[in-house]
Amino acid sequence: MKYMLLIYSDEAAWTEQEREDCYAESTQLTYQLQAEGRYLDASPLHSVATATSVRVRDGKRLLTDGPFAETYEQLGGYFLVDAKDLDEVIAIAERIPSARKGTVEIRPVVELLGLPTDS
Repeated sequence: MKYMLLIYSDEAAWTEQEREDCYAESTQLTYQLQAEGRYLDASPLHSVATATSVRVRDGKRLLTDGPFAETYEQLGGYFLVDAKDLDEVIAIAERIPSARKGTVEIRPVVELLGLPTDS
């Protein structure tokens, strides 16, 4: 089953060096997960200052600078993995460096039939 691991933390809690160290450690983790046959995709996100939220209400587009909701922690990145069950994906989530400063939310992915695939 595919799982999305959403990484949340307070952007201001990281020094630039900590962020670079986290990226390096996360990159190493992607190679470990690939060797285990679990890696599908991963990437950090740019700061919430670069975010734009889109909503459509009554046929009208509404744009908001920043994330949809004001929160203490911001979505900072993700891992997409293949795991046999929740226990296995929890073991992966606790290996993500950002779990030490923030939160990793685990969500099973609904695999819809008929979506385009890589060619």
